[in-house]
Amino acid sequence: MSDSPLLEIRDVSKTFGSVISLSGVSTTVRAGQVTCVLGDNGAGKSTLIKILSGVHQPDGGELLIDGNPVRLGSPREALDAGIATVYQDLAMVPLMAIWRNFFLGSEPTKGWGPFRRFDRATAIETTRRELADMGIDIRDPDQPVGTLSGGERQSVAIARAVHFGARLLILDEPTSALGVKQAGVVLRYIARARDRGLGVVFITHNPHHAYPVGDRFLLLNRGKSLGDFAKSELSLAELTRMMAGGAELDQLAHELDRNPAGKATS
Repeated sequence: MSDSPLLEIRDVSKTFGSVISLSGVSTTVRAGQVTCVLGDNGAGKSTLIKILSGVHQPDGGELLIDGNPVRLGSPREALDAGIATVYQDLAMVPLMAIWRNFFLGSEPTKGWGPFRRFDRATAIETTRRELADMGIDIRDPDQPVGTLSGGERQSVAIARAVHFGARLLILDEPTSALGVKQAGVVLRYIARARDRGLGVVFITHNPHHAYPVGDRFLLLNRGKSLGDFAKSELSLAELTRMMAGGAELDQLAHELDRNPAGKATS
């Protein structure tokens, strides 16, 4: 049995004109593990997502799936390779039922030729079963997806990707607009996808969301890697400090101190 990672990113670079969006970025994603990609706005996270999902091709470096070099020329090629991307906007229609959104663009049919029609019963039953298998408790598959909470919508999107055969799940800031409780809902389903053997790339700027579910951490800053670490190699405090800027944070704390060193207190 091969020990190759499900996905390996080797020295990937991407420029847009004179702007260096990514430079020499490397990491791995293994089946049954979560690789967290962390960075602030402008760090290069979106560019990395688009390279992995086939929207952009890297200018340098390479991607390997199961140890074999690949070039993903389009989102369709990425999907065919088992890579599913769940974007922040989720590509859902709020007024349509959950089951309609679950099969949006891939509707099951029955019959043949001119008698071919949408198989509503199969779609509803499959949606109910797949959500239950992921531990997602939806009251009624007929309810509009817009009535779900943010965390529930993210969970439906994750279950949909799993159902359609994703081996690698890329999640674009799934907890960014959620409160503590709803973020916890999404993290729980990320862990369930991981436990079902998927490789997960979790894009986030929040180390407190990343650390509980992450197995590996890639930190980006202005397109460059600050390091690629296994969980055993750093603590949450160290991850948070690296994200915050370390020395810059110390300098800011000094500037904001109400009682600088040496000043007498009353």
